[in-house]
Amino acid sequence: MMEPVTDETKTTLARDIDACCRLTGEFTLRSGQVSNEYFDKYLFESDPALLARVADRMIELVPEGTELLGGLELGGIPIVTALSMRVELPALFVRKKAKEYGTCKLAEGPAVEGRRVTLVEDVITTGGAVRDATNALRAAGAIVEVVVCAIDRSPEGVNPLADVELEVRPVLTKAELDAVHR
Repeated sequence: MMEPVTDETKTTLARDIDACCRLTGEFTLRSGQVSNEYFDKYLFESDPALLARVADRMIELVPEGTELLGGLELGGIPIVTALSMRVELPALFVRKKAKEYGTCKLAEGPAVEGRRVTLVEDVITTGGAVRDATNALRAAGAIVEVVVCAIDRSPEGVNPLADVELEVRPVLTKAELDAVHR
């Protein structure tokens, strides 16, 4: 059973994710930015208990009226699967680019045209992959207004997806992870 969301449970989740996933060194991010730390989200996504806790925290972030949950390849796929099971909404698996064989689909799962899709992502820094998916899904007729993510690494108070009018709803922010870092 899911424990109620409190400041204490959020702090505990932040501490556990930080301890599990924060790596130090020199890393080039998808955006091309170089960082001296990296959040290896696959470390929490491959841990069933930690993944369940993240998905549980996402439940309250899913907007009313959502018809489909769109998980972005690759890191959003395990999260959207866990979240879909909890909120009983169908999941879409959104590719980085449409496959070039078979159905040639960008999003595997139910049809998106005219449907309200909430995107699900693991980590957002500049929002490049989310922006691309948003534009492609909108071009296919989907209504995309919100992305929920496990970790928002963008600068505090900045919405990196404002240019595509997408609201970002994170489970945790970089500031919250930094606050518990030892």
